[in-house]
Amino acid sequence: MASFMTGQTTWLDQARDAHRRGDVAAETAALDGAIRADRSNIAAILAMAELKRKLQDDRAAGSFYRLALGTAAQASNVPPALHPGLTRAEEFLAATERAFAEHLLDQLRSVGIDRRNATPRVGEALRLLAGDQPLYLQQPSMFYFPGLAQRAFFERSEFDWVPAVEAATDAIRVELSALIDGQGDRFGPYVTASADRPPPNNPLLDRPDWGAAWLWKDGEIADGMQAICPQALAALALAPQPVIPGRAPLALFSRLKPGTHIAPHHGMLNTRLICHLPLIVPEGCGLRVGAETRAWEEGRLTIFDDSFEHEAWNRGSGDRTVMLFEIWRPDIDADERDQLTRIFSAIDSYSET
Repeated sequence: MASFMTGQTTWLDQARDAHRRGDVAAETAALDGAIRADRSNIAAILAMAELKRKLQDDRAAGSFYRLALGTAAQASNVPPALHPGLTRAEEFLAATERAFAEHLLDQLRSVGIDRRNATPRVGEALRLLAGDQPLYLQQPSMFYFPGLAQRAFFERSEFDWVPAVEAATDAIRVELSALIDGQGDRFGPYVTASADRPPPNNPLLDRPDWGAAWLWKDGEIADGMQAICPQALAALALAPQPVIPGRAPLALFSRLKPGTHIAPHHGMLNTRLICHLPLIVPEGCGLRVGAETRAWEEGRLTIFDDSFEHEAWNRGSGDRTVMLFEIWRPDIDADERDQLTRIFSAIDSYSET
């Protein structure tokens, strides 16, 4: 049985004596009394977990071990004498979780269900349950809209405007080439700092490795782009872009140079989806959103919720360039879009005062 610190109540003295006598009922009653008298008594909670474990009641042992760990996490100071017991609790819980997952998956395989032939959502649930996949959820950095489906990627077939935008890929690529070859480089660093704000803690700050050539910025068509990229702007007009004065539409050519890695991060909002129309994609490029990684395919839109943790990389030998733009989430109706537009405008008006 776990050792107790001096100064514990008579409940713990009784538990110690009962343990020496092998009187399980008396030990259980004493420890229960100690925990009821002081729910922050980590020593008593650990002792109860050890007793349940000795009795081969692993589910009860796990419950008390979790309680001990949770109580310790909230305590301002945990005596060093309790550290070995807490480590033992972590090891026990990890082992029992693995055993439970193996038992469950074996049972399911016996009736013909496993992670390979299950439906996508059931398969994901099983991967989460087995600890094979971490749980990723929407975590926008600025504004969270409740009640939306927790989906990292959306499929092209879900949007009737996608074929028309994809059909313009070749024409947009020609405009991109003219933009690159024309006088003056339109690409600047995507990550920049404002003169009156602290610079972001981002290794790509002011670097050309992640470049942006803006088509729409701050709700306005970027200077000269109507003449340079009319096909790109016409294609963008087909998509349900937010229209928020001073904020949206937002669209750009996004370029990653070889060897560039955009570190994991979260977008500002979960009310939008980010769309990538891949124009130039060498081998070795990828995008992870939540637990899923996809490769861009030239001319086929990639649509995702950037409020999930996401990262991107170019491990190829040439530049990767996509046309990036945002759309309203399809599960936000017209009335909500109007109200959200007013909310974002109000936010922006405050920052201008």
